Amino acid sequence: TLRDDVAETERVIAKARHPVVLVGHSYGGMVITEAGDNPRVRSLVYLAAFAPEAGESVSTLAEAPAPAGEQKAPLVAEGKYLLVDRDKFPSSFAADVDIATTRFMAAAQLPWGLQAVQTKVDRVAWKTKPTYYMVTSEDHMIPPTAQRMMAQRSGAKVVELKSSHAVMLSHPREVVA
Repeated sequence: TLRDDVAETERVIAKARHPVVLVGHSYGGMVITEAGDNPRVRSLVYLAAFAPEAGESVSTLAEAPAPAGEQKAPLVAEGKYLLVDRDKFPSSFAADVDIATTRFMAAAQLPWGLQAVQTKVDRVAWKTKPTYYMVTSEDHMIPPTAQRMMAQRSGAKVVELKSSHAVMLSHPREVVA
């Protein structure tokens, strides 16, 4: 659940010996938005991630229709979980990553609990913390237009890359920079 993921992140923050920078990719943006209000957290970094406002969930953010020319995530339900369609995973999640790697990722992906997707955020750290956002313009999981909107409303410093959703694999140097 989102609450469990936030609690685990807070546990790690509590053990940190130095100030913390939280980095979230995709759904991880939901987690850092909530956990980031901890005073030990110095800033937030969103990598092709959800950056919700209070009262928003992944579900509410994903309900908006994709703009013309943009795609939404090809998710499939398996019981109380969601997965990226394994056949569409390479082209949707990591089109600019080696195909052997993306096939492995598709097979090894962990299911996403529906509770995590449906839980609304209560705390919004980007309102009080320095925020950075990497928009991925070739993303087929979170539409780039949605990423730009979330980045803008959070007041983030924005970097945009021509990349798939798996930006940390296809552009590791740019992500680190």
